[in-house]
Amino acid sequence: MAGERERGGRDRNRDREERDSEFVDKLVHINRVAKVVKGGRRFGFAALVVVGDQKGRVGFGHGKAREVPEAIRKATDSAKRNLTRVPLREGRTLHHDVAGRHGAGKVYLRAAPAGTGIIAGGPMRAVFETLGMADVVAKSVGSSNPYNMVRATFDALKRQDSPRSVANRRNLKVSTLQARRVGGDAEAAAD
Repeated sequence: MAGERERGGRDRNRDREERDSEFVDKLVHINRVAKVVKGGRRFGFAALVVVGDQKGRVGFGHGKAREVPEAIRKATDSAKRNLTRVPLREGRTLHHDVAGRHGAGKVYLRAAPAGTGIIAGGPMRAVFETLGMADVVAKSVGSSNPYNMVRATFDALKRQDSPRSVANRRNLKVSTLQARRVGGDAEAAAD
């Protein structure tokens, strides 16, 4: 009986490790804070981590602890609990240009042709790499605080719509929607 329980526990741990191994995590920022106490200073650490499966799912987390590794672990666990699915065109770029904001941080994300690569600053780059996006042009305006930049980037990604979701909302077929788009571009060029 005890042997079966142990084996079940090990299998559960292995399943958890396999699930964790599918995710890529990137440390975006570590903040050190000091609390002045009678004997001197007590340091604490806050970590901001972005986690993704490089197939369209991404999340970010924040963790605080007295030691850096513990703060990173807490942030990673938090990020895995808050994953968001983002629709990607051809699995490499955005479907349309989009803007996002959080506090004073504003970001603009633009779809890019194949071969462009990720043109973005530090915290945004970490989000795109873990998301699995290959081509995007991004600009951050306003606050350069990594927390605000990451949250603004997630705000923009949540506003991203796929042609399938737009077609469902309008009760159309995706092919009809795509044909209209191509036709609309041709009409605009003729004018």
